Amino acid sequence: MDLVRRQTTISAPAVCAGIELHGGEHTRLVLKPAPVGTGITFIRTDISDRDNAILVGPTAVSGVKNCTTLENKAGVKISTIEHLMAALASVGIDNLTIDVDGQEIPALDGSSEPFLKLIEQVGIVRQPAPRKYVKVLKTIELEQRGSFGRIEPHDRLYLDVTIDFDDKAIGRQRMEIEPDTRSFRERMASARTFARAHEVVALREAGLSKGGSYDNAVVVDGDKVLNPGGLRYNDEFVRHKALDLMGDLYLAGPILGKITTVRGGHGLNHNLMMKLFADREAWKFVSLPAENSILACDSVQA
Repeated sequence: MDLVRRQTTISAPAVCAGIELHGGEHTRLVLKPAPVGTGITFIRTDISDRDNAILVGPTAVSGVKNCTTLENKAGVKISTIEHLMAALASVGIDNLTIDVDGQEIPALDGSSEPFLKLIEQVGIVRQPAPRKYVKVLKTIELEQRGSFGRIEPHDRLYLDVTIDFDDKAIGRQRMEIEPDTRSFRERMASARTFARAHEVVALREAGLSKGGSYDNAVVVDGDKVLNPGGLRYNDEFVRHKALDLMGDLYLAGPILGKITTVRGGHGLNHNLMMKLFADREAWKFVSLPAENSILACDSVQA
C-alpha cells in the first residue's frame, strides 16, 4: 500500500455509542468531516460553560494511567482515545471533528475494529493539500521502570512490540508489523484490551474499569483466560499493545520511523514521543510529491 500523499477526512458523519470502559457511563460519539489543515479535534458536547474543544497533539496529553487522556487549557478532558486513534491512523484520516457527550470514548468491544468499520462504511475523501509526515532522522532511546523504547529512522511506520508478563496466559510475546490499512484490519484491529483479575479489583477501588466486562476486555487469571469465548488470536495481548502504540503515536500525526518497545505502555509511548520532539535535529516534517515517492521537505515549521 502506497503512503498517503494528500490529506483526508471522512465523506459523511458517522455515529456510534456504548459504555465507557472506566467511567461506566453511556457515551455517544459522532465523527464529522473537517476542513483541510484543521487536524483532529474532540468536542465535549456535554460542556457549554467553557472551551469544550480539545485539539489532538502530544502536548495535550494529561494522563497515561491505564489509558491516554487529553486535556485543553480550560481543564476539559477526553479519555481512552487510543483505540479510535489507531483506527484513524490505519486509514490515514488527517482532519476530523469528533463530538462526544461524555469524558470517555465508548469502549465498544475493547478493540479498534468497530471504529474501523464505522469509518470504512461512510468512506474517506482526499483533500486538496499535501499530507504532512513526521520523518525520524536519528535514533532516540528511553528506559523507564523496566521498560524500553526506541525510535529510529525508517521509510515507513514500523512497529516492533514485545510484552513480558508473569501470568502464564500472557507470558512473553512479540509482534513486528509495518501497518497499513489491510495489515491493521487483518492482524491488529480486533485485538481487545486486557486486564489481569487481581488488577480489576484495584482498578475498581480506584474508580476505574466501572464499565469493564467480558464484552469489552480480555481478563486473565494466572494461566487462564476467563472470557467464555476465549481469545481471538493466540497472541492477542501483544497485538493489542501494538494497537495502543499505534494510536498513541498518531497524536503527532503520521510518522515515518521504526518504533520498538519492550514492556511498554501509554506512559512509555508518550514519553518516547516527547523525547523525540524535544530534539529538533531528530525529526522533520516532510510531504510526498504528487508523482513519485521521493520525500521532500515541507514548508511547515515546528
